[in-house]
Amino acid sequence: MTNHQGESKKPLGRKPIRILWAFIGCISVAIGGIGIIVPGLPTTIFMIFGASCFAKSIPRFEQWILDLPAIGPMVKDYRNGLGMPRKAKKMAVSVIVVTSGISAGFLISSLVIRLVVAGLGLVGVLYLLKRVPTREDVLGQSRD
Repeated sequence: MTNHQGESKKPLGRKPIRILWAFIGCISVAIGGIGIIVPGLPTTIFMIFGASCFAKSIPRFEQWILDLPAIGPMVKDYRNGLGMPRKAKKMAVSVIVVTSGISAGFLISSLVIRLVVAGLGLVGVLYLLKRVPTREDVLGQSRD
């Protein structure tokens, strides 16, 4: 089996680790699947993560995600360094801010857990803004 760069890819060798990656991949894809139905719940990032988990455990499941008509091209774009479309990035940041804000502000009573949720939300937002490229910017730079 080869990846998009023609390199041979094999799942990780040890069976317990492969099972763990497969389990995490299934959970991620399940959450992503729910995101297709539930407005505001991100789908693509969970599918990207699921595909990465399956690359380490069950490559044919990774290929299944890559072959999905709506999701596969976005996962491939992300892997090829194109990042996320601006609209998707804005939506992801908004969802993180709203959900972590509501959770930390109204739904959690423990101060420590509130701070953890708010901190994780902030980490997620910063990661998206600083580390994940915006597709339109990357494509614009390649034309220059």
